[in-house]
This record gives sequence, structure tokens and C-alpha cells, in this order.
Amino acid sequence: QVHLVESGGGLVQPGGSLRLSCVVSGSIHSINRMAWYRQAPGQQRELVAVEVGRGFTNYLDSVKGRFTISRDNTKNTVSLQMNSLQPEDTAVYYCYVDIMIRPLEAQDFWGQGTQVTVSS
Repeated sequence: QVHLVESGGGLVQPGGSLRLSCVVSGSIHSINRMAWYRQAPGQQRELVAVEVGRGFTNYLDSVKGRFTISRDNTKNTVSLQMNSLQPEDTAVYYCYVDIMIRPLEAQDFWGQGTQVTVSS
């Protein structure tokens, strides 16, 4: 069974920084993709950043230059470093993993969500 556990959310002032972490545990064959999504109240969930290995990443336009997604294969974690945070970044952030749990069988998993609030 695969489990995703998120941590690192909280309250921060504008211009501050937070680092979110997502630990992936369980039996997996391989990881296809890791990503971070966010959802603000009344809004659709949106893709913030995705990491597909070998240093290939993509970001939501509004977070480019401020957010960095990274993977630690040794620790089976994916992180999101968020700098220069602004009130519009306030949302619940979700870790997402697309995994091959065995050959020819892919499944996706979501973290429980962690609240990020940017306010003075």
C-alpha cells in the first residue's frame, strides 16, 4: 500500500518562505511523475509544479522564479520550496504521485493536503 504524507504548511508573512515536503512510502515499482497542486477556496485545483525526473520540471507561470520542486530518490520525497510568498499563494497544497505499482499497472495518489496561508 502506498502512502503520501505532507508537511511544512503554515502561516507566513508576505515575502516569506516555506518548504513543503511529501514522503512516499510503500511498495512501488517506479515513479512516473511527482507534482504539487493547490486549491484556493471556491477555486479549481491547479497544477503548481511537476517533476518528471532527470531535472525536468514545469511550473505554473505565476510561481516561476519563486517556487522550486525537487525530488530526493534516496528518501522517497518530493519537496516544494516556496520563496517570496504572496497572499495569492494562499491555498491548500496537495502532493500528487503517478506510480507504477507493478508492471503494466499505474495508479495515482494524493497527499492529505497542507494549508499555506500568506498574510500580514
